[in-house]
Amino acid sequence: MIDRDHGLSITRRTKALGISRGSLYDLPRLASNTDLTLMRRIDELHLEQALVM
Repeated sequence: MIDRDHGLSITRRTKALGISRGSLYDLPRLASNTDLTLMRRIDELHLEQALVM
């Protein structure tokens, strides 16, 4: 995590780390059960189609 009380600006620290400033403010969130179910079904369909070819 970035220490907000450090002497260097956030811009300079993120440049040094090679990350975007915006990535500091976006917290990752877990996928919902609905999203996981849909992704699983898409994977199944993809694998079925790949076997047919």
